[in-house]
Amino acid sequence: MKQKSFIQLLKYGNKHLILTILGIVLSAVSAVLAVIPYIFLWNICKELIDVYPNFQNAVNIESNALWAVGTSIASILLYFLGLICTHLAAFRVASNMRKVAIKHVMKLPMGFFNEQQTGTLRKVIDENAAETETLLAHNLPDLAGTIVTPIAIIVIIFVINPILGAVSLIPIIWSIITLFQMMGGNNSGFMKKYMEALEKMSSEAVEYVRGIPVVKTFNQTVYSFKSFKKVINDYGKFASDYALSCRKPYTWYTIALNLYFALLVISATIMFLVTGNPLSILLDVIFYILFTPLVVTMMNKIMYATESVGKTDIIINRLNQILNIKPMEIANNNNKIINGEIKFENVYFSYTNDEKYAIQDVSFEVKKGETIGFVGPSGGGKTTTASLIARFFDRNKGKITIDGIDIKDIPFTELMNKVAFVFQDNRLFHDTLYNNVKMAKPNATDEEIRKALSYAQCDDIIEKLPDGLNTVIGAGGVYLSGGEMQRIAIARTILKDAQIIIFDEATAFTDPENEVKIQKAFKHLTKNKTVIMIAHRLSTIKDADKIIVFNKGKIIERGNHNELLEKNEFYAKMWKNYQKSISWKIGGEVKC
Repeated sequence: MKQKSFIQLLKYGNKHLILTILGIVLSAVSAVLAVIPYIFLWNICKELIDVYPNFQNAVNIESNALWAVGTSIASILLYFLGLICTHLAAFRVASNMRKVAIKHVMKLPMGFFNEQQTGTLRKVIDENAAETETLLAHNLPDLAGTIVTPIAIIVIIFVINPILGAVSLIPIIWSIITLFQMMGGNNSGFMKKYMEALEKMSSEAVEYVRGIPVVKTFNQTVYSFKSFKKVINDYGKFASDYALSCRKPYTWYTIALNLYFALLVISATIMFLVTGNPLSILLDVIFYILFTPLVVTMMNKIMYATESVGKTDIIINRLNQILNIKPMEIANNNNKIINGEIKFENVYFSYTNDEKYAIQDVSFEVKKGETIGFVGPSGGGKTTTASLIARFFDRNKGKITIDGIDIKDIPFTELMNKVAFVFQDNRLFHDTLYNNVKMAKPNATDEEIRKALSYAQCDDIIEKLPDGLNTVIGAGGVYLSGGEMQRIAIARTILKDAQIIIFDEATAFTDPENEVKIQKAFKHLTKNKTVIMIAHRLSTIKDADKIIVFNKGKIIERGNHNELLEKNEFYAKMWKNYQKSISWKIGGEVKC
């Protein structure tokens, strides 16, 4: 792991950093203690060989056994205490990572969430934070042990027998070389690609599950699944290719670890023949045979710790990509929105990583109580322009003011309280109908909530619900139609009582019956309000005080309905096409 990433990770623990350090120290001491019992076991074997066949003369066996057991228990206890410390610190680090990320995300423009897939955000913020728990709780203390253990082992094996010690280093060095072959070269970027593949698969899974109702409606299951299946197949191929690329190095790695015992036997045999002192050589060989499991365990810990360290470096970098996104500038003053008069002056805006402006040189003014309609082809800039009013995004150039105050100088809470959005696709929470409406104004009275629902033409919805306002919406409760949910959303907006209301295709997907009721709700909702209506159905903005026509990010026409028809330009053509679309005929019968 890069030092910078490691330090940043530890900083998330705040005062719990001391626990991480303590856990690492305890793990390192435990690793040293874990080696010592082998020395006492060797002493027992040595004494038994020295007194053979008079075993009754072995007087130090009991004390050596007690020391072996004592140091083993001490090693286990210290390791256990170390893990308690590192686990407490790891949980705090993961929790703080989530808190810092969520706190930062809450300061980002709301449009950020439109540009990010939910699955990716969840993976980066939640699951990636959980991944660091394994590193800090287990791999980091194990890494400390793997640093200390080889040093202790090398010292001991050379003290006991320098020749056999040198032979024992051969499989250790060999296994380390093969380990780097698996982790380096073409596989050096594996962890980064692996994390990206997981994020992509997670995002596609979330989006696919969300889209299942639409998929089934249009009977497109097989075709819609192709994208999700491709991501799964790509991940499978990627994992398979990586596994195959590690096949040879891992085979040699396994051979190297298992070669330890074979090399000892060969070396010992040669030494038997050369030195002529088989008893002494046998005693040393027994010691190295006892050490074999420790060497294998040590190398496996190094492998897993190295893998986890590489993964965590990527996690920190992925998290930093979110944390490095510039948050909105939040005004710290008492500016208030009183009238809701909006003014755009030569405004330009482009989305992230897009060199082309989504809107260019947009200027218009909306007076208090006026209703303005935004019309134009899809992608013309209507929704983008409206989104800038509520600071879903911040403009690149130009100026946007409300009541003469730059929106950047209006506190965000004030802006959210005084600007209301009614989207074409409103979502209700899995909660009671009462709480879904009340969220717009937490201190609202029961009477205010009922009035808002009544003004939004929701009386018929409440009557048919089994528990009235206390009916739970969604899974395990009652499902509402799109038009019904739209009316509930309007009730929420009425209760909010904002000065500025923005309708974004609010009746685009409603049936005629619901549209009539929604139009009635609009009349109450928009009374004495500044209203911006984005519409494809031109009939909904026909009576607007002013209509602004967008095309390719620019305003190309403006005026009321009659004035635009008299110009006989872009809007007039749109109106003619709209009239044709609502009066098409089949077999001489008018179908509307």
